[in-house]
Amino acid sequence: MTTQPQPTTTPSLEEPKFGFNEYAERLNGRAAMIGFLILVVIEYLTGKGVLAWLGLR
Repeated sequence: MTTQPQPTTTPSLEEPKFGFNEYAERLNGRAAMIGFLILVVIEYLTGKGVLAWLGLR
């Protein structure tokens, strides 16, 4: 049985980013687009606006 050689270098990992960064903004934009699409589908299927569907109007 042969043993696997151990890695001789450690991978360079990026530091975690917080706050406004490109990934967070992209994720937020995609979530907003999905939410807007869901609202349009709800209005189409129910024939009511979202506020009426939620019972707020």
